[in-house]
Amino acid sequence: MEEIYQNTESILRYIVEFSTLLLEFFGICILVFTAVKCFIFWIKRDESIRLHLAQGIALALEFKLGGEVLRTVVVREWAELGILGAIILLRATLTFLIHWEIKNEKKALEPKSDIEENKKS
Repeated sequence: MEEIYQNTESILRYIVEFSTLLLEFFGICILVFTAVKCFIFWIKRDESIRLHLAQGIALALEFKLGGEVLRTVVVREWAELGILGAIILLRATLTFLIHWEIKNEKKALEPKSDIEENKKS
């Protein structure tokens, strides 16, 4: 019975570690893709660059936050759990602030798009 428990624990640890790495990788890919896309927008002098950048960063942080939450499944020590808790709190705070920035940036861009539509009419 002990052997089954250890094998199951090893399989679970492997799945969680692989899933964590996958989520972290997705977050990094999204962040790099967003940075390149926003650099191109910056070259074109696009007004919505801040909004696109904030949305990409928020999405990347959410993937990385998911990886950290998964990592808590296999934590064995309280000190490690405390560190993970601090990382999760920091990333959640950053995500909240970025979503707040996105909301404000959308409000700032709305009058500009209304003015541009009135000029076209």
